[in-house]
Amino acid sequence: MKALGQHLILELYDCSSAVLSSVSAVQDSMLEAARAANATIIDSIFHHFKPYGVSGVVVIAESHFAIHTWPEHRYASVDLYTCGAGTRPWEAFRVVKKLFKAGHFSVMKLERGLLPR
Repeated sequence: MKALGQHLILELYDCSSAVLSSVSAVQDSMLEAARAANATIIDSIFHHFKPYGVSGVVVIAESHFAIHTWPEHRYASVDLYTCGAGTRPWEAFRVVKKLFKAGHFSVMKLERGLLPR
């Protein structure tokens, strides 16, 4: 079977509350992750919730990156979904983990669009 895409689902714990609370820091981190993945950025939108938390998405030609943060719990959930042979989702993961200063994490990899060769 051949997969059309890879979907990394990240659970990031013990992150920097300051970073997870900042729309600009979260957006900049996700855009940097998209660049590290060799993805083509189309657009992005991020929103700050009151009293805290950020949600956002980076639309890439190869699919999307999405995030939801809970700074009060020092936690972020991140989806890195890429298609195409030229993308590097694991590089995006390394960038996100570093920039959010995750103390520990878990990653689940899904192969999407499994087709016969």
